[in-house]
Amino acid sequence: MKNFLKKIKGKNILVLVLIAFVGIQFYRPTITHEPITGEIHVPSDVRAVLERSCFDCHSNQTNLKWFDQIAPAYWLVADHIKKGKEGLNFSEWAQLPAPAQNAKLWEAFNQIHLGAMPLKSYELLHPEAKLSEKDINLLKKYVTSLAPKQKPDTAKVSAYQKQYQQVNSMNTVPSSASVPKAPNGISYIPDYKNWKPISSTERFDNGTMRIIFGNDIAVKAAKERKTNPWPDGTVLAKVAWDQIIDSDGNVTTGAFKQIEYMIKDSKKFASTKGWGWARFLSPKLEPYGKTAEFTNECIRCHLPMNDNDYVFTSPLNH
Repeated sequence: MKNFLKKIKGKNILVLVLIAFVGIQFYRPTITHEPITGEIHVPSDVRAVLERSCFDCHSNQTNLKWFDQIAPAYWLVADHIKKGKEGLNFSEWAQLPAPAQNAKLWEAFNQIHLGAMPLKSYELLHPEAKLSEKDINLLKKYVTSLAPKQKPDTAKVSAYQKQYQQVNSMNTVPSSASVPKAPNGISYIPDYKNWKPISSTERFDNGTMRIIFGNDIAVKAAKERKTNPWPDGTVLAKVAWDQIIDSDGNVTTGAFKQIEYMIKDSKKFASTKGWGWARFLSPKLEPYGKTAEFTNECIRCHLPMNDNDYVFTSPLNH
């Protein structure tokens, strides 16, 4: 009798699970299929890699497999496509000016090189999207070919000399009343110039050099290798300058371009993944973004690094 009741109970549970499974199929977030307004034009072998590994989430040419159509997998796929196209859409490539196109490709390759893209959850069900070492080298070779040829540039030298001679906010500490603020309320932090550098990057797509400085908390975390997650109170400042090359091939920093801050406060910035972002452009320290919503752009860029506390920076040994 007990075994019979168990069988009846087991069948009822199975029926309920089946009903629930069928029921969730009716909740289907919309996956829009906009027209192609301007495709990316790259060599055929490069395009083949992008189509196989990127287009499903980063173009208007999404090709869903049969198992992508089944909820709850469908919900995950729809979310990937929505967020993917917001950050990069190869089907609307012509809408971007050439420098922005190169920057987007550099950013995309950087995330691929770091292993953040394609998403591991996507690769699990779409193994054909996984990039081989050959694929990565092919993309690297192409993106590198887009970089401006490094040579002596009198315009950059002149800009640097003019900036150096000027008395501006980069050479003096602004008064509290004149400290620029980003639209989200984060202020320019002039003290970064007294911090220690913890890493550096080179943007070969736009000829700039960048150094990442860290405050005392960031430096201590880097020394102790406690950066995943970074502790609250961490402030990272990424400063960009023109890259100048002289006739002997020596590379130095030129005119100041911008400074970006990442401030860790898991409670205050909980809605933006625990980080507060701010960017100030040119020696005038003009705040980037018209509203506080500019941080959505920052989050989309850093989202693939969620397994590394949303930080691209790999601290150098201290």
